[in-house]
Amino acid sequence: MRIEKCYFCSTNVYPGHGSAFVRNDAKVFRFCTSKCHKNFKMKRNPRKVRWTKAFRKAHGKEMTIDSTIDFEKRRNVPVRYDRELVQTTIKAMKRVEDIKKRREHAFWRQRMAVAREKKRAYRAKKASKAVASVKLVEPVAVETTRTAGALEKIKVPVKGKSSLIQGEGRSMQMDVD
Repeated sequence: MRIEKCYFCSTNVYPGHGSAFVRNDAKVFRFCTSKCHKNFKMKRNPRKVRWTKAFRKAHGKEMTIDSTIDFEKRRNVPVRYDRELVQTTIKAMKRVEDIKKRREHAFWRQRMAVAREKKRAYRAKKASKAVASVKLVEPVAVETTRTAGALEKIKVPVKGKSSLIQGEGRSMQMDVD
C-alpha cells in the first residue's frame, strides 16, 4: 500500500481517496481535497497559505531537519514480502513514531518558551511606557469660605414626588442659592 502526499498541503492521501491531476507533460499532482485542488488551480503558493505544512515549515512552526523524517521517505520503496521483515518494520515504525513525537513536543516547548519570553518583554516594555507617559499632577489647593467653622453648603429646594414622574412638565435641574 502506497501512501501519497498531497501536492498542495502535504497531508497523507490514502489509496482510493483524493484526486489526481495529470498535466500535459505527464506530471501527476495528487490532492487530498477539492480545497487543495482549487488552491493549486488558483496558482497559490503553499508557503504563503497558513494552513499548509509548507507554510509551517517555512516559518519555523515545525521541525524541518530531523533524522526521523528520513525514515518516512525510505518506506516507500517496494520490497518483496517477507514476514520477519514486516514485523521488524512495524516495530521500527512504532519506535520511530514515538521518537518523532517526543522530538516534536520538545521543539514545541522550546518554541513556546521563546514566545513566552517575547510576550514578557513586550508587556514590560508596554508597562514602562505607561509609567513614563503618566505625569503626576500635584493637587491644587482649593479655597473655601467657612461660615462658623463649617463648609458652605449648597441648598437644594425639595420638590414633590410628581417631579420624578415624566411628563409632569417640571425640570429636574438643581437650583443653587
